[in-house]
Amino acid sequence: MLVTCSTPSLTSGQYLPHRAVSTWTTSRDFMIQNKQVRRYCSCHSFNHSRGENSHISFSDQNYRRKILQFFLSTTVLFPTWHSSAKTKSKNPYDERRLLEQNKRIQRENNAPDDFPSFVREGFEVKVVAPETYVKGDSGLIYWDIEVGNGDFPKDGQQVTFHYIGYNESGRRIDSTYLQGSPARIRVGTNALVPGFEEGIRGMKPGGKRRIIIPPELGPPVGPSTFFSSKQFEVFDVELLSVQDCQRRTIAFYSDIVCN
Repeated sequence: MLVTCSTPSLTSGQYLPHRAVSTWTTSRDFMIQNKQVRRYCSCHSFNHSRGENSHISFSDQNYRRKILQFFLSTTVLFPTWHSSAKTKSKNPYDERRLLEQNKRIQRENNAPDDFPSFVREGFEVKVVAPETYVKGDSGLIYWDIEVGNGDFPKDGQQVTFHYIGYNESGRRIDSTYLQGSPARIRVGTNALVPGFEEGIRGMKPGGKRRIIIPPELGPPVGPSTFFSSKQFEVFDVELLSVQDCQRRTIAFYSDIVCN
């Protein structure tokens, strides 16, 4: 910083009168003038530096204000920048890899022939099944292995059937064949899983059907139920017979009898 000071002349009449002065007087006047010059220069330098510092601080404030305005404007204009890295596109290679992995696990679990495959990625599940399977309006998927004879079961009738239950990996989770006796349930009494009852309503006695039940038509999930997570369930069902039922009352006793 260059500081310029205007120094009063030592030869002016204000400080050197025309009359003769002594050497001591001249030295004293010179010292007084020197102090005045220092005071004047220091004041001039202080004022100049204060103006420059205020200019620098004002420029810093403008710079910081512009940076803040820039970040605020970009946040408003592009609010999804921070989440753009979380989006993940589906890769066909990953789908094939998951499909092969599911088939390998099914082979290890001795899944039956033409068993459907499930490609699960997070909460999304894709069912891969042969063309022999049919998908209903409710989301239920089934395959009639054998079509029976007779009439479809109606509300109030009792159905007798065998079944084998599997999970998505082809592991057997339940079977009436292993229990040694078939199951008997009256249709229309909410005694069956919604998807299971829908599937058995479309069967005839002597028929065999494979039913793929989606989670929305499956059993409730919770600690008090057999199922611990929302998954697709597969059932091989064999409908043995359909019986009519009627109420029987003897004195104070009443029950349902199915022929």
